[in-house]
Amino acid sequence: MNLITGGAGHLGNVLARELLERGEGVRVLVLPGEDIQSLEGLDIDVVEGNILDRESLRAAMQDVSVVFHLASLVSITEDGSNLLEKVNVDGTQNVIDVAKEMGVKQLIYTSSIHALERVPEGVPIDESLAFDPMNPAGPYDRTKAQASLLVQAANEDGLDTRIVCPTGVVGPFDYKRSEMGELILSWMHRGLHFMIDGAFDFVDVRDVALGQILARDNGKRGETYILGGERIELPWLHQVIQKVTGRKSPMITFPLPIAMIVAPMAEFSIRSPRPSPASHVTRLRRLSAILRSAVIKPNKNSVILLDPCSRQ
Repeated sequence: MNLITGGAGHLGNVLARELLERGEGVRVLVLPGEDIQSLEGLDIDVVEGNILDRESLRAAMQDVSVVFHLASLVSITEDGSNLLEKVNVDGTQNVIDVAKEMGVKQLIYTSSIHALERVPEGVPIDESLAFDPMNPAGPYDRTKAQASLLVQAANEDGLDTRIVCPTGVVGPFDYKRSEMGELILSWMHRGLHFMIDGAFDFVDVRDVALGQILARDNGKRGETYILGGERIELPWLHQVIQKVTGRKSPMITFPLPIAMIVAPMAEFSIRSPRPSPASHVTRLRRLSAILRSAVIKPNKNSVILLDPCSRQ
């Protein structure tokens, strides 16, 4: 039996579908009262619980041989850093401890490309890079790095673990609308759009799910695997969406140096208590997320080592 924490999320529900196609048993851990529309119609075992509650983890891990730990909290600002640490770091430690206690054979942890240390321009990005718990880019990056180090330590302590680091995940079954999903949807409607001269490595969510399974089946104990796709220029992506929808809208493009200045102001606008049109704040939030991605994007000459999981 496979257990997926965060199973109702974008990547979680796609991983569940991939495992079901292989005829494997799937159990997903969801928060009490969580929207599980993404899991409707799937022949899986759904259990309510919380990675901060060890007792609920014990119940979820009954008769489980493999745990895919995906549950985490995402934030694009410094707000809520304490909660991020509690969920992403303490929650992961709980998963590790209970997995050991319950005799789980493998733990596959989904980290992030953002958890790896930043490298100078021209230096290849690969799995030899260390996880950086002091990353200045933001609390999400730091807490994912801290959690990854806990998983590595667990491997040294006897638990069979593997870590996967996806780049920018996009694709179908995005029921809860990820940050990138929301941005793409906003580009499908008429109105003022924000853009920067940047690029990022995006990967199909189905390839990431397959990569997780390959890490389980073919990966080496204690190893880390970057799951990347293709480096895409954001203005090009915007043009493709506009062409497909047949809707053209005015766009403000920020050069990267200017974007570095605008990003903190965008985050301030999110936190500001003064009234603001909802659509404007939403666009600022999406812009801020993309600015962060562009600033820490893989360099043009970077080498992203991929699992053999490209879709045909």
